[in-house]
Amino acid sequence: MDGVREVGLGQADGAQALALLKRFGSVTVLNGHIHQVVQKVEGNVAFHTAMAIAFPQPAPGSAPNPGPMVVPAGKLQSVLGITNVKVVRGQSPLAVVDHTLAEQA
Repeated sequence: MDGVREVGLGQADGAQALALLKRFGSVTVLNGHIHQVVQKVEGNVAFHTAMAIAFPQPAPGSAPNPGPMVVPAGKLQSVLGITNVKVVRGQSPLAVVDHTLAEQA
């Protein structure tokens, strides 16, 4: 249940949601709003969170406590970004690519 909690499915019904997804051969959960990039695989379920577009959080376990990172103004675009997902029908995995705002400029 650790990965579920990390990617925002840690609500009361998170375990139930994960149990429903496990019956499929391959599942990708795309989400955002946790302001961290987390990629984790639990069994047949791959979790990907989008980059933060505001108030970036440090990577899980990399700071003494949660909270928005203090970033110098000149570096802000290097920690905020956009996640692109490309779906190719068939057996190919999703292409999930994060781009910082600095890379988009």
